[in-house]
Amino acid sequence: MSDLSLAPARAAHVRASDVHVSFGGRPVLAGVDLVAAAGDRVAVVGENGRGKTTLLRVLAGALPADRGEVYRTGSIGVADQQIPLGTDRTVGDLIDLELAAARGALARLERATEALADGRPGADDAYATALAAAEALDAWDADRRVEVSLAALNAVDDRTRQLGALSVGQRHRVRLACLLGAGHAMLLLDEPTNHLDAAGLDHLTAALRASPGVVVLVSHDRALLADVATTVLDLDPSSDGRPRVYGGGYASYVEGRRAERARWEALHSEQVAERQRLADDLSAAQNRLRDNWRPDKGHGKHTRATRAPGLVRAVHRRQEELAAHVVAVPPPPNRFVLPDLPERRGTTLVRADGVTVAARLPRAVDVALDSGDRLVVTGPNGAGKSTLLAVLAGALAPSGGSVVRGRHIRIGWLGQESDPPGPRTAVELYDGRVARSGGTAPGLGSLGLLDRRDTHRPVAELSIGARRRLDLALVLAGRPHVLLLDEPTNHLSATLVDELTVALASTPAAVVVATHDRQLLRDTASWRRLAL
Repeated sequence: MSDLSLAPARAAHVRASDVHVSFGGRPVLAGVDLVAAAGDRVAVVGENGRGKTTLLRVLAGALPADRGEVYRTGSIGVADQQIPLGTDRTVGDLIDLELAAARGALARLERATEALADGRPGADDAYATALAAAEALDAWDADRRVEVSLAALNAVDDRTRQLGALSVGQRHRVRLACLLGAGHAMLLLDEPTNHLDAAGLDHLTAALRASPGVVVLVSHDRALLADVATTVLDLDPSSDGRPRVYGGGYASYVEGRRAERARWEALHSEQVAERQRLADDLSAAQNRLRDNWRPDKGHGKHTRATRAPGLVRAVHRRQEELAAHVVAVPPPPNRFVLPDLPERRGTTLVRADGVTVAARLPRAVDVALDSGDRLVVTGPNGAGKSTLLAVLAGALAPSGGSVVRGRHIRIGWLGQESDPPGPRTAVELYDGRVARSGGTAPGLGSLGLLDRRDTHRPVAELSIGARRRLDLALVLAGRPHVLLLDEPTNHLSATLVDELTVALASTPAAVVVATHDRQLLRDTASWRRLAL
């Protein structure tokens, strides 16, 4: 890997070739190829555990690849999930750390200027190099740009404040403001939208779109990816096991991924069908050998002896053909399939009149839900969105007002938090939920939410993303008339969220969604709104 060097943002470049990384013998990255130049904004997508954060660490030089090469030029700014200073340090210390490249460039320019004034040998070249480095970072304006970003992100700008006195969100906003203002040739950002409000999201989007260097971005915020990305690197499984790169932005990725999935399914089906044809040919040849070895009465040993060698050769040939045929294309991941949910026409499923909850939902709210209704609940944190859903679900009694639910109406509530994991497997929990509901539901595997391995693993061993998928499956196991979904996109991949959004639009059940997800809000623009 190359050493990092200062270079103008327009010359920024990163190239990763056939990168492999394993942890404890388990492959995390396999065959990653990426080329990005100045002006490219690369979104890295994939399920939790696919190696997105690992790839950022490799690109930053913080983690060596087991195999493959990484080359990069220009200064690098990294926003990961860890603040690089202790809680006893100050906001000013964090700003100084993140602006070290700009400060160092100005210091080198000052020394080069003195050397030039003194007429020292080689001073001309040294001054030109130092000036180019300072211009690359626009170092003179770095502090002002940081101040602008601090204000836009609603971050603390008092440089004497200790980091320990700030919330986690406040610390991350200070750091992000520094990175946006530092002028780095390459930005590597891991979930930068965490802890940002609407104004902060707008500022981040504008700053990234205006960045003249390379941006490599990991985010579950599909709206940010749609607004910013010029290229998408997909780390999810593919037909040949290698990551895919899609140009043309996020919309082109969605279409390209859909077409790739269709080709994958068709190719796998063709290979499975061919293998079945060969197996049928072998079975037919074996049947002919058996039937002709025992001919009807009147046939003698000579007839059997004449036919046997040819039939045996046919069987051997079919066996060899079957053994030689390998289904080289792995089965594609299952698509999400929303089960058929019931409807109850002509009656109101749930009605809430003037409900309030002390200290949590102070303003009275009215809600009435019929089959097929669609409702999006919006509002800032603390407005009572989760509280309202809990009241509708019957999990929380209102302090004021009333809630009436129809007879035999089943309500499915997906909260933001998973239940504590236990020793039971995912399929055991799902089957138990189906049995308690007293109805019938499709098997867990047919929903396309968990792969076969996760289906039979203890819940405690599942990743956060897999547990969230299981939570959704458990809600659907009861075949509810009403679906209450609280931040349903949390910890889910973009592909699954897209599939879920499409499915929710057509189910006969009533659906209520509480979300901050900007892309989900865009995708549900035609739904009724309740602003808290």
